[in-house]
Amino acid sequence: MTTRWIEITVGLFVALGIGALFVLALKVSNLSEYGGEEGYQVHAYFSNIGGLKERAPVTLAGVRVGRVSDIRYDPERFQARVTLTLSAQHDYLPKDTQASIYTAGLLGEQYVALEPGAEEAVLEDGDTLLFTQSAVVLEELIGRLMVNLTQD
Repeated sequence: MTTRWIEITVGLFVALGIGALFVLALKVSNLSEYGGEEGYQVHAYFSNIGGLKERAPVTLAGVRVGRVSDIRYDPERFQARVTLTLSAQHDYLPKDTQASIYTAGLLGEQYVALEPGAEEAVLEDGDTLLFTQSAVVLEELIGRLMVNLTQD
């Protein structure tokens, strides 16, 4: 009887461990936050998005207010079209809001940071952000530095 009880207890601990790993995987991959988020979509055009990926966070003053829901190349503008899904509770952003692509830390993930403007009209579903700042690519900076050092 005691051997059976030990086997059941070990089985429960293994099942709990697998469940904990599954929850951890969902948290790390941001899949748990991606589904079912309601809100409105706005578009932003960037010359260079660096390593920005879908489901990357969109922040306002450091607080997550949405996610990147789609990234496509626009052949008419020759730029990347990034679709941002913003939470419905943040429907007060002015139309002249600026979007910039930043990197969390030196080698961290990239995200879109919003900086509100001063216009009274607010963003609505389907609007396009007019002011954007592309990603700073570390390889480009190093290349420019090397060119400048070799010219002297």
